[in-house]
Amino acid sequence: MSRVLRSIVARPSGAFALIVVVTICAMSFLAPVIDLQLPNKINVTQRFELPSAAHWLGTDHLGRDLFSRLMHGTTVAMSVALSAIAIALTLGTILGIIAAESPARWERPILIIFDVIASFPSLVLALAFIAVLGPGLWNVAIIIAITLVPHFGRVARAQVLSVREQPYIEAEHILGASRSRIALMHTLPNIMGPLVILASMDIPVVIAIEAGLSFIGLGVRPPLASWGTLIYDGFAYINQSTVPVIVSCVALGVATLGFTLLGEALRDAIDPRMRPAT
Repeated sequence: MSRVLRSIVARPSGAFALIVVVTICAMSFLAPVIDLQLPNKINVTQRFELPSAAHWLGTDHLGRDLFSRLMHGTTVAMSVALSAIAIALTLGTILGIIAAESPARWERPILIIFDVIASFPSLVLALAFIAVLGPGLWNVAIIIAITLVPHFGRVARAQVLSVREQPYIEAEHILGASRSRIALMHTLPNIMGPLVILASMDIPVVIAIEAGLSFIGLGVRPPLASWGTLIYDGFAYINQSTVPVIVSCVALGVATLGFTLLGEALRDAIDPRMRPAT
């Protein structure tokens, strides 16, 4: 881990990404604790105030503190992203291992399910599920997780098919180890590297999908703060003040860029084939 961290920090893009990700994670965890202003506290006499000592990022159309709402929006974004990625990673890995280790009659239905889910764009599939289940924070996390399961499942299956041909796996079979022991003790640890990299690169995708759903009113419900609702409110009143929409769009853009660059730096640090020649 120390070697991977040094490799990430050695690159300017990796160092920038690490700073952004650490800052976002700190904001998401500290928002419920260090909140100088309630994010839903309305004061119409302070509408559209510019950034100041009292309101670091200004206020919105209801006089609510934008910095507070941005911090709570960070908490929502990270909660949805981490929950969705954890569910998709777990289900995808399990199904991928089962598909790789099972006979064709069991493998084929799993691959068909992957193909059906992957044939729809993630946002379109999420809209269809929300139409049935309704909007909400955890509904959004579960729906996004379902759309990402094929990504992890296919990578897990491909890694298992590659790993099971290695000599140490054949040696375990010869020694009489059970298939479950081989899968848990040898196969799973050796396929987690690519899956973790894929998870880190899918986090900005989840954040963008959650923000898009909240922007059109099908994600997080007001008055709960979300980057998508902040962008929507900013566009609704953009003729009166551009500060809210700029603040929320910059936050979403920086978060997406940071997690994407961190995923690329992590991939280059773990995979020796991606390291530059020396």
